[in-house]
Amino acid sequence: MSQNLKTFRRRSGLTLDELSRKSGVSKGMLVEIEKGTANPSIAIDCRAATALGVSVADFVGVAASVPVRIVPPEDASTLWRGRKGGSATLLVGTHAPDEIELWRRVLSPGEMFESPGHSPGTLELLNVESGVLTLKLADSEHVVAAGSSVLARTEDKHAYMNCGDEELRFVMAVAELQRPRVRTNP
Repeated sequence: MSQNLKTFRRRSGLTLDELSRKSGVSKGMLVEIEKGTANPSIAIDCRAATALGVSVADFVGVAASVPVRIVPPEDASTLWRGRKGGSATLLVGTHAPDEIELWRRVLSPGEMFESPGHSPGTLELLNVESGVLTLKLADSEHVVAAGSSVLARTEDKHAYMNCGDEELRFVMAVAELQRPRVRTNP
């Protein structure tokens, strides 16, 4: 990721100060990312990628740029690790401006992952493989059992929670499409 940040920043003609102002990420954090010594949050990755006009998948190097790209498990990027053993792994994604990302998420009992929200019209499709997901959207909570799927608009703050007593595993596609669409309701 450090080399990709340097490459995309230079390609955009931005200094570290300019990228910091444009992304809202501190210059110090950007320096640490470029040096390869930082472990930025997914939110920071998203802000930096958006400011550079690339997808998070481009940023971490799992975007497909050929007609078919197979990403073996060892090349997927784990971008979040929870305190109790959970993880968020970006498996594969497309290039910006239309971004579609495929994620695998694991949450241990009592664990939660909060997202600040995405660009307007963003949709997430989830399938719970095991455990029970509690999906918080705005002021509502939705309980999703293993085997069930969800389609949700996630442009506002939302959270994935494991309120159960067994590990929760789910796959998720995030679609941030920038093209005008006639219908954006899930």
